[in-house]
Amino acid sequence: MKELAKNYDPKDIEDRLYDMWQKKKYFHAKVNPEKKPYTIVIPPPNITGQLHMGHALDNTLQDILIRFKRMQGYEALWLPGTDHASIATEAKIVAAMAEEGISKEDLGREGFLERAWEWKRQYGGRIVSQLKKMGSSCDWDRERFTMDEGCNKAVKEVFVNLYNKGLIYRGNRIVNWCPHCLTTISDAEVNYEDQAGHFWHLRYPYSDGSGYIEMATTRPETMLGDTAVAVNPADPRYKDCVGKMITLPLVGRQIPVVADDYVDMEFGTGVVKITPAHDPNDFEVGLRHNLPVINVLTPDAKIVDEYEKYAGMDRYEAREAIVKDLQECGALTEIEDYSHNVGTCYRCNTTIEPRVSMQWFVKMEPLAGPAIEAVKNGTTKFVPEHFDKTYYHWLESIRDWCISRQLWWGHRIPAFYCDCCGEMVVTKDDSAVCPKCGKPMRQDPDTLDTWFSSALWPFSTLGWPDNTPEMDYFYPTSTLVTGYDIIFFWVIRMMFSGIEHVGKAPFSTVLIHGLVRDSQGRKMSKSLGNGIDPLEVIDKYGADALRFTLVTGNAPGNDMRFYWERVEASRNFANKVWNASRFIMMNMEQMGEDGKVTSIDMSTLTDADKWILSKANALAKEVTENMENFDLGVAVSKIYDFIWEEFCDWYIEMVKPRLYGEDMTSKKAAIWTLRTVLVQALKLLHPYMPFVTEEIYRTLKDAEGQLTDDTSIMISAWPTYDAAFDFAKEEEAVELIKTAVTAMRGLRTEMNVPPSRKAKVYVVSESEHIRDIFDGSRVFFATLGSASEILIQTDKSGIDADAVSVVIAGATIYMPFADLVDIDKEIERLTKEKARLEGEVKRSTGMLSNEKFVSKAPAAKIEEEKAKLAKYEAMLAQVDERLQHFAK
Repeated sequence: MKELAKNYDPKDIEDRLYDMWQKKKYFHAKVNPEKKPYTIVIPPPNITGQLHMGHALDNTLQDILIRFKRMQGYEALWLPGTDHASIATEAKIVAAMAEEGISKEDLGREGFLERAWEWKRQYGGRIVSQLKKMGSSCDWDRERFTMDEGCNKAVKEVFVNLYNKGLIYRGNRIVNWCPHCLTTISDAEVNYEDQAGHFWHLRYPYSDGSGYIEMATTRPETMLGDTAVAVNPADPRYKDCVGKMITLPLVGRQIPVVADDYVDMEFGTGVVKITPAHDPNDFEVGLRHNLPVINVLTPDAKIVDEYEKYAGMDRYEAREAIVKDLQECGALTEIEDYSHNVGTCYRCNTTIEPRVSMQWFVKMEPLAGPAIEAVKNGTTKFVPEHFDKTYYHWLESIRDWCISRQLWWGHRIPAFYCDCCGEMVVTKDDSAVCPKCGKPMRQDPDTLDTWFSSALWPFSTLGWPDNTPEMDYFYPTSTLVTGYDIIFFWVIRMMFSGIEHVGKAPFSTVLIHGLVRDSQGRKMSKSLGNGIDPLEVIDKYGADALRFTLVTGNAPGNDMRFYWERVEASRNFANKVWNASRFIMMNMEQMGEDGKVTSIDMSTLTDADKWILSKANALAKEVTENMENFDLGVAVSKIYDFIWEEFCDWYIEMVKPRLYGEDMTSKKAAIWTLRTVLVQALKLLHPYMPFVTEEIYRTLKDAEGQLTDDTSIMISAWPTYDAAFDFAKEEEAVELIKTAVTAMRGLRTEMNVPPSRKAKVYVVSESEHIRDIFDGSRVFFATLGSASEILIQTDKSGIDADAVSVVIAGATIYMPFADLVDIDKEIERLTKEKARLEGEVKRSTGMLSNEKFVSKAPAAKIEEEKAKLAKYEAMLAQVDERLQHFAK
């Protein structure tokens, strides 16, 4: 028979158990009409990624839910996979090539893609192996990749369908352009940060020589592309200026003054220069007034050749030169310090350049409406609920989504152009021939935004657009677990995509979690150097300890702080469970065949047995309710309190006298109860700490002679509430005993009485019911209360006058003073204490009688000394009273 090792060492069990689970296919889910499905699709980590604390939290929460539902009898599918992460992956590969002196262009598109796929094969599985170290019970047989053949088929299907419906279009519009990554990025990929800058106050002359119009700008270099100046039509100051022409300084271009409601009359001079090519608001003004769009910057943010003096200058270098020239020609009147929000690329932190460019877009308004309605009508719920406001905010103010990227790694846009006649076709085919002139067509060189394929993840991974059994059974999925930081990036896009293409919202619940911060509350980042590697934590404390730490005290939507001390406490808890289990199995072994009791005559159970069984029964009900409501942190706290306090600190101590006794019927009842409650507790704990619970469970089954090839706690039945184990009367009885013991221990601690010193205990109560409770609990009450003898009576007769007491509901507990304290030693201790206190009183009285001290010392110091004197005098009076009591 296998035994638990003396000490719990995660390194001895975690890899071995994970390999067993995989070999047994316990993670695998299949279409099973006899079971209800429960589905989670993993937020696919980037293939460039390494496991960080955010991943660890996200995947721990998902694994807890999937293990819980699997044990409840659901066909639980946790579908894993990775994301191709266009910008991040291409940037890494290009950087690696640069170290070899090779560029993308040197290899050409096909050569670069070969290299990218090789990079994916080499590094793409790294984070998957790291997720396995966490204990993630994903169905690895179904692992997907956002650029695999099935996902690519779904991407083409969606693109063509949306294009044919007029919901995808190609056009010249203003986009967020990263001059470093040399690609567009979506609004959601722009991070805004406060940057110190300036307001440059400019004046442009009217072309008729009648004066100047003044305004301010934070980007003077863009004035080269100004095509108008705008005022508010309701502003009386400029009523006569609208329609007049202005001569643009440095350039000489004639531009009009236009009236537009976009201009804020209260801000600055109430005048705004309009640069349609380099500002999204200006672009909209330009559309309304049919203004020309003049691009003055190259893709890498240098001034274009048309402006010879500044051509080739970086935008910031050009800014300095233009400001100097504006100053010299009298067009710059003032420079004012100004701090403002500036958009930066979420990947490289380069300041974004708004830029008019020919790109592909998705019309969002028709798609946003149904996605909003799906949450409003309760089809999909957010947990916590208040995150629906973030969801609505994004969708109700959403702009058309720019989906084209100037990258090579990604899903290539399925559009083809004829260079002979200009025809364009959109097709799911890999090549195209011009339907007009019959010539071969050239495919669009751009790729799709990574989030375009990620948006299809809940259904593309189940076989869509084919009508597969998996789609019918597992879709819509059940729960999406994700951080609040990607509600817009991912959640919104999956919602409108699922509704548009499948006709159903992709999940019923979105569980939002917060960030894992460091112990100071700071976001973990490379720049701060405060990131903590989950694999380092696992190596030191084990995966169970990390998982338990991440979910303890965790509330949906809230950030949490990471403390090493908490990980150590979690490891200590695993040790507590391990040691308690060893104790139970050692006693089973000592009892031989009698220790393998799997059923019991309920009449042989004591009040203590029924109390712990009732507590475990109630715990199963409460924990299940908490987990169904996604209060995973609340649930695990209850499990912890029950195991550590009720089971280990109380019940195991209660039954020790019976286990060491000779009454076999009582021993069997105790062992059966210990084993029953242990198994129940292990099952409730399993989703949180899968490894230690599995090892104990299998070892216990082995000890009982019930271990088979298919024995695993992860496929055992989840505990359910059973009214037959609702022992309210016995619970009341044992809770009363616990209250008495706690009070007695507190009193003994106050008196510095060691636990080893036994004392006679009197229980005085007029209530026959309470007397019966104590009478029936004599054995463990004596053990827990360090009692040499227990006397139960209706009054104080026979109790020494100096007995100390504690009062509980319906009874008073007395302990003779002489039983608790060695009187001769106590008199000796009190005499020494009296001498010490008399010395303190004398010293303090002397200081307060000293006129020099009283006249020179600060008032606060004098008051402090008075307070000390009062305290010493009170303590001395108490000591005198105790000594006088002993003198009697």
